[in-house]
Amino acid sequence: MNDKRVGFAGLGLMGAPMAANIARAGWDVSAWNRSDAAFHSLPAVQRVPDPASLRDEPVIIFMLPDLPVIEDAAAGLLESWADRPPQPGTAVVVMSSVSPAGVKAFGEKVRQASHGNAVVVDAPVSGGTVGARQGTLAIMVGASGPDFDRLQPLLATMGTTVRRMGPLGSGSLAKACNQLIVGTTTAALAEAAEVAERAGMDVQALYEVLAGGLAASRVLEVVGPRLAAKEYAPTGPAKFMHKDLGFVLDAAGEVGSATPMAAAAIDLYAELKRQGLGDLDLAVVRQAIANLPAGATGSGN
Repeated sequence: MNDKRVGFAGLGLMGAPMAANIARAGWDVSAWNRSDAAFHSLPAVQRVPDPASLRDEPVIIFMLPDLPVIEDAAAGLLESWADRPPQPGTAVVVMSSVSPAGVKAFGEKVRQASHGNAVVVDAPVSGGTVGARQGTLAIMVGASGPDFDRLQPLLATMGTTVRRMGPLGSGSLAKACNQLIVGTTTAALAEAAEVAERAGMDVQALYEVLAGGLAASRVLEVVGPRLAAKEYAPTGPAKFMHKDLGFVLDAAGEVGSATPMAAAAIDLYAELKRQGLGDLDLAVVRQAIANLPAGATGSGN
């Protein structure tokens, strides 16, 4: 892109380091966030009072918890385009984990509000807060070929693996598949830890030997230490996994695919939320399992 300006809405645990990396790469970043604190560590980012103030930016990124929150934040922005449409080619980039069907409907809403001048691109990320800080996120993009090519230099400031998965909605479906693997793998590691520890085994030693065999994975590498140490300070709230697994079930229903693993996992993460653990780290699924009576499945959603 020739015009290296970008708007950014949502400076949370992931959004703040992502915006910082964009600015570090030489882009002019204007940002909105509900709270003031995030801006204290982002001197290179210009604060704006509301999302509607981002209306003239060629790219507007949303990194907020879910699509209803994004739509609420974007309401004033879309209203502002009624009398003065944005420049043709404006891109609204949804980088949160959202519903594949929902983001396509949002794309149509943005198209109508902008008189066809703005396009929605979904580009959810994986890699956690470490990847966000280091600029090594995996970014899964749903966009047309030309829109992807135009946005790729910007996305590359935040991630090292940036792939177009297909048209709008495809990025969100890819992220749902990612969450299916992350959520079920984390739960399996947590369950193994509980069985091993109750049998008198050292969990860290177990994970070290698993890392040398077929059970090795990036999830084991990143989440394993928190599971072993029972360290549940949030790097991302566990409750979002329940939401993301719901997207898997919705997408599978549309294409007629069976989802036995997703169905089991969504029940377990629903149980985690019922136990009041949803605001803690994903690794807290170990505590949720530990709280269940022997023989329980954690079923119910």
